Formats: sequence, structure tokens, C-alpha cells
Amino acid sequence: MPPNEPEERKPSGKAERPTDVTTETLVADRSLGAVPVGWDADMAVTALYSAHYRSLVRLAVLLVRDVATAEEVVQDAFVAIHGAWRRLRDTDKALAYLRQSVVNRSRSVLRHRAVVEKYAPKGMPDAPSAENGAIGEFERSAVIEALRALPARQREALVLRYYGDLSEAQIADAMGISKGAVKSHTARGMAALRTTLEQLS
Repeated sequence: MPPNEPEERKPSGKAERPTDVTTETLVADRSLGAVPVGWDADMAVTALYSAHYRSLVRLAVLLVRDVATAEEVVQDAFVAIHGAWRRLRDTDKALAYLRQSVVNRSRSVLRHRAVVEKYAPKGMPDAPSAENGAIGEFERSAVIEALRALPARQREALVLRYYGDLSEAQIADAMGISKGAVKSHTARGMAALRTTLEQLS
């Protein structure tokens, strides 16, 4: 390489895992809109991780309701996209793939919880909730409480729309449903939220 010629920019090493999850408005990172052609799985996933890990964890927290599980869900989504990188037909849609993976894995977590709660022995003392400490500030929000009471699909649609700042088309991709269904879930969810919050006021 001739002297003074800048080196090709590549993701540096292993990305440091961010752990600071805040309650600021969840806005999808746009610093890495498309993955450069020719990047292998390691390079691409490292760059995606650095750019989007925090926003994906915030999304997962609102779906699964605790930080530790949300981090596991997002980590698993990154592991999955790394393994599937060569099979991705359109690497420019890697972020959409990650969002959909996070939503699907969050659904699996919630289904598993429902089964565990259904068959848990009666009279067991309540286990301390991870939410009480790590995301206690969410517990103090009437909006979040009302959001949690919604049916799963309505909650997902509202979280992706108003916290993820995604378009209807992006939400449809992430949830694996039509744009019409997104509109329906969003409208019903907003109506239910409005009714609940009016009752609390």
C-alpha cells in the first residue's frame, strides 16, 4: 500500500456490548442503512450490532418486559443473522430481518411464559420481577401499563409504530402480516389505550 494512502475502513474488532438501556423515545438507528457489498458475515454483523443493538434491545424490552430477556432475544437474533448471512437474498434488508427476528423471538418468550404460568404449582410465592429494578421507570408510566394490557398483536403494532418509528410497510415485514392488518391492530390498540387512560384520569 503506497504511503499516505488511507486504509480501507472496516469494522474494528469485536463491538463492545452496550448495556445502558434508557427510556428515551425508541427511534430506529439509521446510521447503517445498507450493508456494503462484499462484506462477509463477521464484518456485516459487527457493523449492524454497533449501529442497532441498543434500539433493538429497547424494542424487545417493551415486548418481553424485562431487560435481561430482551438482551438475550437480541443476541440470539444477531447469532441467527450471522448464520444465515450467505442465504440472505437481499443483504440491504438485514435490519428488517433483525427486527422480524426480535419480534418473533419475543413472541416465543411470551408463549413460554404463559405455559410456565399456567402449569406453575399453586401457592408458590411470587418471584421478584426483573422489571422492578432494571426498568422500574417503565412501571411508573400509565401508558406502558395500559400498553401491556393490550392483546399481543396490538401491542407489537403500537410499539413498532410509536416507539420504533417504523412505517406501516416495515411493521408489516417485522410482524409478518399485511399492511391492512397493521392498520387494524394499530387502530384497535389506540382505541383501547385511549379508553384505559381516560378511565385512569
